[in-house]
Amino acid sequence: MGDSPRILLVEDDPSLALGLCDTLEFEGFEVEHARTGQEGIAAARKSHPDCIILDLMLPDTNGYRVCEQIRETDGVVPIIMLTARSQEADKIRGLDAGADDYVTKPFSVGELVARIRAIFRRTQRGARPDAPLEIGDAVIDPTAQVLRRGRAETKLSFYEVQLLKLLHERAGQPVSRDEILDKVWGIEGSPTNRTVDNFVVKLRKKLEPQPDEPRHILTVYGVGYKLVV
Repeated sequence: MGDSPRILLVEDDPSLALGLCDTLEFEGFEVEHARTGQEGIAAARKSHPDCIILDLMLPDTNGYRVCEQIRETDGVVPIIMLTARSQEADKIRGLDAGADDYVTKPFSVGELVARIRAIFRRTQRGARPDAPLEIGDAVIDPTAQVLRRGRAETKLSFYEVQLLKLLHERAGQPVSRDEILDKVWGIEGSPTNRTVDNFVVKLRKKLEPQPDEPRHILTVYGVGYKLVV
């Protein structure tokens, strides 16, 4: 059990929590279950899980606030938010709060497991540190998950770093949304999946001098995105 990836599930619905715990344990994960936001915050700070699955609607607070408080002390642990809301603004709010990804209810447990496994494939301990990425006047440290511009530092999430690394490897070339989903998230694309677009919105706010008039992360209409360094 000690070598198994550790997942913290913050979910108040007993039946959903039981089903997820059983499935995740069957898949080889070690699962800790918190029923409220405050329990989740305390568990995250005490047990330092490898991944957090966080429900948006909790009895004592909401997932946005829980995510923000966890991020105050841990800027690295991947957080996947479970939400019944499908509005674009709600998803972006979750990402802005510090979530790395979201899954909209009702969701496929298989898709959730695939996203978790993709996270662990990309965070194997002992991997060689990644070289810094230079984009315009910004320098990205993938290992520290930090964007530096002069003396200013901006924290980046796990998936933001992975997305920038992929685009940087293919600088100047269009990269499709489906390829990004496959190589960054380890999942297949779908016509309704806006994960990539939402992350690009977040990254532009951190990277671009004028996010509404991007110079580095450019949209290639009908395809995806390309990076201009």
